Amino acid sequence: MDFTFSEEQDLFREAVNEWLAKNLTLEQVRQNDTNHELPKKLIKGMGDLGLLCLTLPEEDGGSGADWVTATIGAEELGYADISVAAPVFYLVQASWGYVINKLASETVKEKYIRRAGSGNGFLGIGVTEPGGGSDVAGFKTNLVPHKDGGWNLNGEKCYISGTAEAVDLDGGYFVSGFTKREDGHRGMTAAFVPLNYEGVEITKRFENMGRMAISTGGFQMTDVHIPEEYQLGETNRGFYNTMEGFDAARVLVSASCIGASQRALEIGMDYIKEREAFGQPLAKYQGIQFDLADMVAHHEAIKSLIYKTAWMLDEKYKNGRFSALEVSKYLSMVKYLAPHHALDVFRRVMYWHGAYGYTQECPLEMGLRGVMSYCIGAEGAANIQKIVISRETLGRNWTKTR
Repeated sequence: MDFTFSEEQDLFREAVNEWLAKNLTLEQVRQNDTNHELPKKLIKGMGDLGLLCLTLPEEDGGSGADWVTATIGAEELGYADISVAAPVFYLVQASWGYVINKLASETVKEKYIRRAGSGNGFLGIGVTEPGGGSDVAGFKTNLVPHKDGGWNLNGEKCYISGTAEAVDLDGGYFVSGFTKREDGHRGMTAAFVPLNYEGVEITKRFENMGRMAISTGGFQMTDVHIPEEYQLGETNRGFYNTMEGFDAARVLVSASCIGASQRALEIGMDYIKEREAFGQPLAKYQGIQFDLADMVAHHEAIKSLIYKTAWMLDEKYKNGRFSALEVSKYLSMVKYLAPHHALDVFRRVMYWHGAYGYTQECPLEMGLRGVMSYCIGAEGAANIQKIVISRETLGRNWTKTR
């Protein structure tokens, strides 16, 4: 058993870390957070570095990277941008972009996918609706046959990452809806929906608590004609395609959170070594040391589980060694653990900083606000992860929810 990364993966980490240290400093992260925008220069630079759509084949604008390498990229981006805004821009395209590309026609690849890897497009996930996000089979969006072929799409999506960026970059989203509602989740179909398409209207940009540099918005779809070539995958397989996208995203979400929490720990350790109280540095007090030990132990355990999970995802796709359900259990484990761990780290390290930690002069509050989004629900709510974990541990006969 060998826990080391390959030489190529080590070189990739080094290159990404070096580039981010120059182009995405904490000062720049604060500026992006304040301006509510990811600079075009940053997006283009990520594309030039080969970070965007990393998992897609080279012929479709990606780098053909494996999931362990993609996880390294997510971790390094989380370390650099503790607000996790840039990581969101990265991870939705490395995960949902992968699924979109896997299912897409040559038409969609040529018009939308292949330019996204250079930073000149955007591939996102548009699943959540006003009535909820976790209950995918309860969505209201419908696709009915169109008289000219394809589908007529009606529905509304909300709390969607990157809507402003998608409009600006002429990008689009993975969207699923019902084509045979009476069959429940077995009657859903997925489609690629460009945001600049006729019948698609941006409803609003939400004023989020965190992740301020990337937009979160909603869009209404009214009698949108989806040509056959814009359908993603087989008819009535949309639910399963959606679950594959969630699975791919969850390992990258977890890695972004573990990268951000690593940065928080380092910021905290630098501070407690310098800050003195009652005649000695805070780092000399066992109360602080025990707090640190608790966080570091959890951090290393969760990080190891994340990379095991990424390896399992690679084995699933490359060798069929694990089933989708076997991997889903681990993906839900890391998606449940990593964001909550990161939130806990930011909270506790902010306590070390006292009043200073509660100000915007200290970068930690950006991280607290950012990682909280992944505790609340982005890419799957915490209780959904618990359902998956218990279902795949006990067996489905014991955990039926309907």
